[in-house]
Amino acid sequence: MPTDAAAPQTDADIALEERRSGLRTIQRVVPYLWPDDKPWVKRRVVISLSFLFIAKLISVGTPILYKMAVDSLSGEVPDLYLGAIGLTIAYGVARLMTVGFQQLRDGVFAKVGQRALRALALETFGHIHRLSLSYHITRKTGGLSRIIERGVKGVDFLLRFMLFSIIPLILELALVGALLFFLFDVWYLIVVAVVIVLYVWFTFKVTEWRVKLRREMNDQDADANQKAIDSLLNFETVKYFGAEKREAARYDRAMKAYEGAAVKTATSLAFLNFGQSLIITTGLVVVMVMAAVGVQNGELTVGDFVMVNAYMIQITMPLNFLGTVYREIR
Repeated sequence: MPTDAAAPQTDADIALEERRSGLRTIQRVVPYLWPDDKPWVKRRVVISLSFLFIAKLISVGTPILYKMAVDSLSGEVPDLYLGAIGLTIAYGVARLMTVGFQQLRDGVFAKVGQRALRALALETFGHIHRLSLSYHITRKTGGLSRIIERGVKGVDFLLRFMLFSIIPLILELALVGALLFFLFDVWYLIVVAVVIVLYVWFTFKVTEWRVKLRREMNDQDADANQKAIDSLLNFETVKYFGAEKREAARYDRAMKAYEGAAVKTATSLAFLNFGQSLIITTGLVVVMVMAAVGVQNGELTVGDFVMVNAYMIQITMPLNFLGTVYREIR
């Protein structure tokens, strides 16, 4: 006979629910970036993205100037009209312009981010006041304040990194991939694509595991903070009953649990970082060996070798934030 008891959740069900939670988080954040009733926010977002696009175009072109300067110095190509010194100066100007447009982007977006934080803080504050009296009687002040603080900071992080890390990463990968295909060989593009796919797969898998550890650490942190705040709020009662040692032991047990969870989180981060470095370094070495063979065969110049290295480093740097962004979304 059918029963009313719900079937236990499998790991696949839990993973699916967590992905849906991540999508809900993104849907919750998007209105702060594109509100219908505030056109000035939309204008600032568009201007910020324009500065971002310009910065990426200059950034992708910078290694080409580097290559041309190296080729000019090595004498492998006819001396260009700018010369090695002129190309080196142009390389420096390009790097400075990249940083300049990135800072302009951050400056324009600052008001959008702060407005979003203000709106979220107000919404959270109002929600807390709408909670039932029984909830407030439990006086979970410490844990609640820590959760609010972490949530507001998390939204600020998502606003910035979703707009200025994920979008730039996709744009930069597309531009660099196209350059590698047209300037070198399709095999360079294939190696880079394999490295990126492996990197993303490994990062997401390990981050899903780390999210559970991170949540446990956050729960223990909130619990310890709650015990400390509640004990201090009831200072007179603690002193009256001479319960200082008991309160200290209670707080120490909470901190011990947090300590264990924090160690697991730090260890898992070390594993994630090493795995990511292994994938990136392997891909970098493979591409550099391919370029070195091309130089030895006379198909490429020393400048090409240097440019390939620069592009590999350039596309892997934004990937470092991928795990952090994915964890915050979850």
